[in-house]
Amino acid sequence: MPTLRQLFLSHNAQTTDFPLLLEFERAEGIYMYDKRGKAYTDLISGIGVSNLGHSNPYVVNAIKEQLDKYMHLMVYGEYVQTPQVRFAEKLISLLPPNLQSVYFTNSGAEAVEGALKLAKRFTGRREIIAFQNSYHGSTHGALSIMGNEEFKQAYRPLLPGVNFIIFNNTGDLDKINDQTACVIIETIQGEAGVRVPDIEYIQALRKRCDETGALLILDEIQAAFGRTGHLFAFEHFDIVPDILLLAKALGGGMPVGAFIASNTIMSALKENPILGHITTFGGHPVCCAAGLAALEVLLNENLVPAVAEKAALFRKMLAHPAIKEIRGKGLMLAIEFESFELNKKIIDRCIEHGVITDWFLHCSNAMRIAPPLIITHDEIKNACEVILEAVQYYS
Repeated sequence: MPTLRQLFLSHNAQTTDFPLLLEFERAEGIYMYDKRGKAYTDLISGIGVSNLGHSNPYVVNAIKEQLDKYMHLMVYGEYVQTPQVRFAEKLISLLPPNLQSVYFTNSGAEAVEGALKLAKRFTGRREIIAFQNSYHGSTHGALSIMGNEEFKQAYRPLLPGVNFIIFNNTGDLDKINDQTACVIIETIQGEAGVRVPDIEYIQALRKRCDETGALLILDEIQAAFGRTGHLFAFEHFDIVPDILLLAKALGGGMPVGAFIASNTIMSALKENPILGHITTFGGHPVCCAAGLAALEVLLNENLVPAVAEKAALFRKMLAHPAIKEIRGKGLMLAIEFESFELNKKIIDRCIEHGVITDWFLHCSNAMRIAPPLIITHDEIKNACEVILEAVQYYS
């Protein structure tokens, strides 16, 4: 009889030749438990998904209640479904007035695809400007705007008309012109190793888009829902996007994404042609019920204001000569080491000792720290002790 691990390797598509092969039977709070009952601290929130930790009872109950009513009824946008309407209503209540129409998708990558189509359709332009070292997903269009050739060279030809500029470099902003449909940027670059732009830069970018008529798309798929210390990361910079992208923590652990724009912009998908963007399972009622519940927990338990203090504790605890830099905003942090080899050894030792972290696609010598926002000060200290032991071991 083959083991579960053997079946996984035989029948589940693999994305590397060296998967972690950790087997978890349950998860609760900031912990995941293997079949022996060993607890692992999740310091990466399933890559930005589990802002409330795992198995939040309020979210789980919302899922169960919706399951008893109905699941999939019809492709997105045809029927009036309570979970979709209430979730959209709540999101819009928390956003600036020009962000008033929500298109729910299955994932962040699909939100990216929909937003790119919308920008082209609304402006009638074809050029897209993206950023070096950006990451927006792995579907064909999202891959086209990824700013790392190593990850996309094998899949060319990709989407035409994409040009790249340097993140946080005002000298490149002149490349945005009256042929540019949109500029798509991560409000805080994630896979580049958590790069935070200068406020002057992001405001200059907003101004340049206004001057040229290009739409500004902010990708907050990793950064939203309190992770940076504000509900939305753009609130740090006193700007508002034309299109906002959300996913990951949006669903409270369930798969859902969204692109959000004004009614005027979003209406471009309704004609010439009709059904300008279609999704069967986008905005699935169970996922929307979970997302609304997660958002209510985030707000009602006042988790966002506590982020800055918890982030400061990580920065204080992780002071060590082997750590070159700690970058980031709130609980979206990158711990940079001398090399990928050192970083990987430290990460592996942390996992052996029950702390889950990883590295970044475009910055492999940095360790990701993005725990659930519910993490306590004592849990931060315990996790940092494991990290520091591993750092000291290899120093």
